[in-house]
Amino acid sequence: MAHWLFKSEAHTWSWDQQVAKGDAGQEWDGVRNYQARNFMKEMAVGERGFFYHSGDIKAVVGVVEVIAEAHPDSKADDPRWQCVDLRAIGPFPEPVTLERIKADGRLTEMVLVKNSRLSVQPVSEAEWQIVCALGGDEER
Repeated sequence: MAHWLFKSEAHTWSWDQQVAKGDAGQEWDGVRNYQARNFMKEMAVGERGFFYHSGDIKAVVGVVEVIAEAHPDSKADDPRWQCVDLRAIGPFPEPVTLERIKADGRLTEMVLVKNSRLSVQPVSEAEWQIVCALGGDEER
């Protein structure tokens, strides 16, 4: 099963807003990058991802789960733009900052380190385990 990372600026869509949507979840809408869109088209229900606050915070703060496969983005006029629906699984006991990720030699190949601008990106199994451990959440 694949793992992912979803980036959002806290003032645009925050972890707390995602949590407030409950089990019904929320579309991960507004993505207008072909590579990020294509990653969402690869996703399957049940796959998990990191919720990453970009902007001022720059940290992985929690885990989300894909609850609906790629479908047309309801906020787009162009049907080429697609999105998945996500629900919050739980927060990390300790947010994992970008600075901490970059400082960990095991994560030098992580897409977040190499292409920090990409809003939806894959995470390898090894990276998933390392970041979960850094955040104090080895259960996920």
